[in-house]
Amino acid sequence: MTDRDLIAAALVARGKAYAPYSHFLVGAAIRDEEGRIHSGCNVENAAYPLGICAEAGAVAAMVLAGGRQIVAVAIAGAGGGLVTPCGGCRQKLREFGGGDLIIHICDEHGSLRRSFSLQELLPYSFGPENLVS
Repeated sequence: MTDRDLIAAALVARGKAYAPYSHFLVGAAIRDEEGRIHSGCNVENAAYPLGICAEAGAVAAMVLAGGRQIVAVAIAGAGGGLVTPCGGCRQKLREFGGGDLIIHICDEHGSLRRSFSLQELLPYSFGPENLVS
């Protein structure tokens, strides 16, 4: 699968987002170690802190399907700024990917705005290997 497939999946997921309060739609797609793509969208809640980020939804879909390693990520969102993962989602991605994990940030039309490594977004991260004694 190509990065275009990953970006296309993030766009489809963005179109299914539930954001009646902020109207800020986000879609995410993850490619796992088997080449499968898993998508997620943001889901808001009237009690704001209870919403779900698109990246968290995609991670959950991957785990449900049996995936255990993230190979690449695409995130699609609108706005003047880059729609990068929040801090909590950066850590969720870190659980299943290393510093070299590539995260593609796209606009609402699928145009690539920038790509980051997870190391750039989450330097000196804490991961599963830190718990090994």
